[in-house]
Order: sequence, then structure tokens, then C-alpha cells
Amino acid sequence: MLRIHLRTKSTMSGAKAFNYPQEFINFLNSSPTPYHAVHNIKSHFLSKGFKELKETDSWDKSLERGSKYFVTRNNSSIVAFVVGKEWAPGNPVAIVGTHTDSPVLRIKPISKRASEGFAQIGVECYGGGIWHSWFDSDLSIAGRVMVHDKDTKKTVAKLVDLKKPLLKIPTLAIHLDRDVNAKFEFNKETQLLPISGLSLNDKKQEEAKKIDGCCGDSQPLSEAQFSSLKSIIERHHEDLLKLISKDLELESVNDIIDFELILYDHKPSTLGGINDEFVFSGRLDNLTSCFTAMHGLTEVENLDPNMEKGINLAAMFDHEEIGSSSAQGADSNFLPNVLERILTSRALSTSTAEENPNSWEAPLSTLLQTAAKSFFLSSDVAHAAHPNYASKHESQHKPQFGSGPVVKVNANQRYMTNSPGLVLIKQIADEAKVPLQLFVGANNVPCGSTIGPILASKTGIRTLDIGNPILSMHSIRETGSAKDIELQIKLFKHYYERYCSIQETIDV
Repeated sequence: MLRIHLRTKSTMSGAKAFNYPQEFINFLNSSPTPYHAVHNIKSHFLSKGFKELKETDSWDKSLERGSKYFVTRNNSSIVAFVVGKEWAPGNPVAIVGTHTDSPVLRIKPISKRASEGFAQIGVECYGGGIWHSWFDSDLSIAGRVMVHDKDTKKTVAKLVDLKKPLLKIPTLAIHLDRDVNAKFEFNKETQLLPISGLSLNDKKQEEAKKIDGCCGDSQPLSEAQFSSLKSIIERHHEDLLKLISKDLELESVNDIIDFELILYDHKPSTLGGINDEFVFSGRLDNLTSCFTAMHGLTEVENLDPNMEKGINLAAMFDHEEIGSSSAQGADSNFLPNVLERILTSRALSTSTAEENPNSWEAPLSTLLQTAAKSFFLSSDVAHAAHPNYASKHESQHKPQFGSGPVVKVNANQRYMTNSPGLVLIKQIADEAKVPLQLFVGANNVPCGSTIGPILASKTGIRTLDIGNPILSMHSIRETGSAKDIELQIKLFKHYYERYCSIQETIDV
């Protein structure tokens, strides 16, 4: 569980604060999957007085000015927001958006494999990972398991983290591949298979095949025994199922209906470098932004009086690494729906002075007004200048560790930053005393993209792309800057405190 109450020193002027680098390490180690990350983020919000909303419920009368809320979708995406005490329809919303997922290997629906005396597990590549970095790492397994609850007679989701080195994708010895140092090539389907142990002997394999009388030389199934899919124990190694069952304290592996399991580097996230200036970990892309947005939203203290007229919101989406086109991705209706439900809430649309229920403004008009006044900070990690590959960077745009968040610019709109947005973030950073850096990709090295363009086009809200610099993006083990964690939190915190006032001074 994320340890969120340990306060160790004062790092922000005028207020107590976390030892952010160490707390970030705790967050990373307790968040091996998007499901775990959202669970920990929910716990943090609950500890700060946020109330949970359900998409299946009506919000029309439940929202109140001066209150804090969050809602999840699929338990892998989350939107949290704080309604100002003086909120009125048509006022602005200050948004920070991030994503919860990272490139990983996911266990296939039918994963049981065996070869040359080894038990293996079939995996599928998720996102654009640097897959050669996964070879020879000690891999563990975590994710979401659907189980049968005998008490409620329902199928419920449970989080599992086996926290044990279980798998290995072994490389081929150099004696058998003398050219491996020249070019490391492999077949992702047949040579990216992890080994999980020694394969079952023939007798046990035959017994496994006959489980539930559904295959092999067994008798035909009765109507009561029929299953549209093969049983879980036919599709996956029984030893893996037993580990999951033990971790979840189930009576039997047969209580497991299905699962979504992810491989991750068992080596813990840690601070590193001679002076602990580095963060060594997987999933820095993009749990870095999730952590800083979460703290930025919950640590707002000195609200500008004008900000009580607005709403502060943080949105964290799954599936960015595969294009965001899903029910819980940034290209879904999740954020637009949440905004519409807030902005058209009858409870929030009444007069702030008289609370007259008959004072009802046209929802569509006020929603469009709010969109035009709002701003979206799309936060995703950036490419730090690599000391061994400096030529891959544009010569005048080389982000450095410890020098603050990176504002990302791209003429082809892969990033959404423009001059008015740059003026805004500069003023916020100047007031917060947070240094900023600029990044433009070299013309001969195409850049990636973010959720920024997607949500800007869906909502019409002005957007800027920003993020902390890291090395080895999409590797199983990335490297970030410990100092930059606090700098980004300070920036987001001040953005939430001052946006309403500053946006009125920039005329576009």
C-alpha cells in the first residue's frame, strides 16, 4: 500500500511537505500495474477528504461547491476534481492530464507453454517497449484477477502482486551467437517467451489435461459441466494459479474465473547515483506525472480568491501507450462526460447567492463557455539529453536533469504547445520559482505524441504539453531525476492556485 502519511521534512516554503523522492519510490514499488496505481491514487484522495462518485449513479444533486470528488473507470483510469466555493456555470477549469500505463508484457489468455523441459508462459507485447531490455531480468507478476465470491455469489475483481522473481527471458550465450554484440535481434513471438520453471512430467501433464472431464480420453461433458471456454487450469500453468490463489487466500484455484496479469521487473525502484540524484525504476513513463499531478491537486493551500470561482481537475488515463482508443483511454468519452456532468449539475447551477433552484442556465451554453476559458496541461515524460547519443537531440533543445519540467513543442502538432500557452506557463513558473526547459525534436528524429492533441481536439480546451525528462524511455528500467519530482509538484500546485486569475490577463 502506498505510504502517504510519512512526513519527513519541509521542502516547500511555508508548508510541510513529503520527502518527495522517497515517497515517489514507495508509490512506484506499490504500483506495478495501472490497477495498482489507481488503487493507490484513490487511497491518497480518500485520505485528503475526497468523496468517491460512481458513473452508474446520478450526480445531479450530490455535488457541492467547496467539495472534492473522484471517479474511476475500469479501475485503471481516474478523474479527480475540487469545486471552488464560488463556482458558477461558465467559469474555467484548470486540468492536468496524465496516463497510468507503460509498455509491458502481458500474459496471454492461453499462456501454458513447454519446451525442452522448461515450463514457459506465453506473453503479448503491450505498447512500444524496448523489449531487449527485458531479457535476463528477474520478472514478477501482478494485475487484476476475477474471482468467484462464495459469500456474495458474485464475480469480483481483486488485485494481486506476487512480489517474487518468477520468470526469466534468458538470452542466448555468446558462444552460440558470436554476433550478438553487433546486433541483438530476436523473434518476439518465439524468443520473447519467459521460463517459469521445469515442465511437468508426463503423468502430471495427462492429469492436468483431464481436469473437469473436458478433454483427453475423458467422458463427454454433462450439461452442468459445459463451459464455453476451456477452464482456467487448462489455459494456464497450475503452479501459477496456485500462487495467485494463495496470495488472494482463495479456497481453490477453481475460484479464479479469469485475470489480466502483467510482468514487471522484480528489482525494486530505488534512488541511485552518488548523491541519490537519480530515480532508477520501470514505469517512470508515466507514473511520474501521475504522482506529481496527484500531489499538486491535493496540496493546494493558498488559493487565489479568483480560483474559488473555478474547478481544479486531474485526469489519469489508461491505454495511452497503445493509442488511447478505448473506453478508459484519453480518446474516450470519460473526461468529456465527467465535465458535462459537473457543468450541468443542477446542484452547481443554482445561484450562489440565493441558491434558487429555478435559476437554471442553459447547460450547453455554459459548457462551451467553460471550455473556452479552461486550460489543459498534458503531462508526460520528456527525453533528457543522452550523454552517449547527443547527436539524437536538436542542438539547442537538450533537456537536463534537475533543471525543471520540459515544455514540449512540435510544429506538426504532435505536442500542443503554442505561444499563448507558453506565456501562461511561464508566468506560473516565474511565480512558483520553478525553472522550465524547452524541447523540440530534431528534424531527422521523429517525436512521439501524447494525450494532449487527442483531448484538445475532443474538447476544444487550450492545451500545453509538459513533462519531466528521463533517460531510457520505454525500457524495463528507466532513469529520472529525483530533484525534478518536487519541481513539477510545485509547478502544478501553483497552476491550480493561480490559473483563474492569470488566464484573464492573456488575451488571444
